[in-house]
Amino acid sequence: MTTDTARRGGIRLGDRVFAGSAATAGALILIVLAAVAVFLIAQSLPALGAGPGELPGTAQNFWVYVWPLVFGTIWSAFLALLVATPLSIGIALFISHYAPRRLAQALGYVIDLLAAVPSVVFGLWGIVVLAPFVQPMYSWLVANLGWIPLFAGPVSGTGRTVLTASVVLAVMVLPIMTAICREVFLQAPRLHEEAALALGATRWEMIRMAVLPFARAGIVSAIMLGLGRALGETMAVAMVLSPALVVNMFLLTSINPNTIAANIALQFPEATGVSVNALIASGLVLFLVTLGINMIARYIVGRRRAFSGANA
Repeated sequence: MTTDTARRGGIRLGDRVFAGSAATAGALILIVLAAVAVFLIAQSLPALGAGPGELPGTAQNFWVYVWPLVFGTIWSAFLALLVATPLSIGIALFISHYAPRRLAQALGYVIDLLAAVPSVVFGLWGIVVLAPFVQPMYSWLVANLGWIPLFAGPVSGTGRTVLTASVVLAVMVLPIMTAICREVFLQAPRLHEEAALALGATRWEMIRMAVLPFARAGIVSAIMLGLGRALGETMAVAMVLSPALVVNMFLLTSINPNTIAANIALQFPEATGVSVNALIASGLVLFLVTLGINMIARYIVGRRRAFSGANA
């Protein structure tokens, strides 16, 4: 009786220790996040109130200065997701439902290893390999589809455009998006898949009716994680782009909008005075944009929390 009581007491003590540790870790994350926000706000105030001549370039105020950077950040991330989302879903479906087991395991290992490649390696690949390879294609697009505003010229002679940078970003976010989609697809109810096949559905019809509806929230989560990586990427974009403080949607020209993270990396070593505060303030804007996108993603995922494959 005494031993059972002690064992139960030990279990209760372990539960309390674990609960306290988890609560401390959660509170620590919130404290660090709040400290980062306070630092960014405090350091951003001089730039927010700066006038003409105090900010980098010819900007009349901070918002005129940061708007092209916000546009470039969102535009390049959007293009990257436009490329990476269908590829990641297709690769994940192939690994989870089409490929033989040995091939699926090998592809899974390769995808996981790609996530560990440093961003500077992707940047070098974009400059040395991708940009020269796609430049003739860009020339053809401008010559034949230049009447479409996105493909208007003059074409870049180096291939280092926002489209090239977006393709590099897409390759960078592909591993994490594919890994998450793969795990979500593998968790789809097996009985629902077998029932669809037993009723005469093809494999694609089974995936469309039983797997994709179940995995919708997971796909949204994967897209948002990829978007977060694309928004905050620095070195690859800084190495590939030839940036300027402009707002345009041309994909193939040599004049490209810059991103917040790349601008900070390029300008911070030489910045002084209010210019440093302006860079920190742009970091605050990126922080708020990322936070807002994650909140929207959590709302979308939360709406699907009660979903099960039985109530599609």
